[in-house]
Amino acid sequence: MIPNEVLSLLEDMRSERIRGAAYLARKGAEAYLLLAEILRGEELRKALSEMRRVLPGINPSMASLYNLSRFIPMTEDPKVVRERAGEFLSLLDTSVAEIGNIGSELIDEGEVIITHSFSSAVLSILRHAVETGRHFRVVLTESAPDYEGMALARELEALGVSFEVITDSQLGLFARKATLALVGADTVTKDGAVINKAGTYPLALACHDAGVPFYVAAESFKFHPEKSSDEIELLERPYSRQGYRMRNVLFDVTPWKLIRGIITELGIIVPPKEL
Repeated sequence: MIPNEVLSLLEDMRSERIRGAAYLARKGAEAYLLLAEILRGEELRKALSEMRRVLPGINPSMASLYNLSRFIPMTEDPKVVRERAGEFLSLLDTSVAEIGNIGSELIDEGEVIITHSFSSAVLSILRHAVETGRHFRVVLTESAPDYEGMALARELEALGVSFEVITDSQLGLFARKATLALVGADTVTKDGAVINKAGTYPLALACHDAGVPFYVAAESFKFHPEKSSDEIELLERPYSRQGYRMRNVLFDVTPWKLIRGIITELGIIVPPKEL
């Protein structure tokens, strides 16, 4: 049985609308730390077994939650849980920092970067480019209906980066004015597809048509070890406007063939040439 204190934290994760897979993975690791404070012995083992079922179900479109639930071993020793959860939290920090270092090398002086939604990995790339003295401009979508783009706009404003926000429907128009596309990922499937905020696929198509290189920033814990693109459940949430129910699938699927490379903390992965 998962203690109520941990269930409350998991429910907070379920209700999160703006932050993505890395944030939820961090909160998940904190849930394990809390679990290790409360339980030990057989009760801990049973709760860990239940967490392997419950945690990925919070958002089945995010591989980070699945990988975290497998990263923590089945044990009766709370010390082991604390150590592994702490190791995962350290991985989160070092991964996004290294992605920032690697990805910023793609940004040239005067670049016009287009992005969609909010990604901590993409933000790390942009921040590192600023810190190394490069000047560029960012075009970002509002990312309706949860408007994650506005959270990114506030971060860019704090960094002193020039930017403009566009409605999602203008992706095709503004992609032609960009020189580089950078987006995050919630999952990279075993067949190389990227699961990310709905609207990523249309941006990739527009960039492909305009000849704009399209890169994805994704930590290695976002790679799903088992599922291909047609096996990932795309989470949908209820949504209505002016009294009408609207479809609100939160994620879409971008295939390998539209991606120039995936920026990870281990380097940039490029698709096979036959694609």
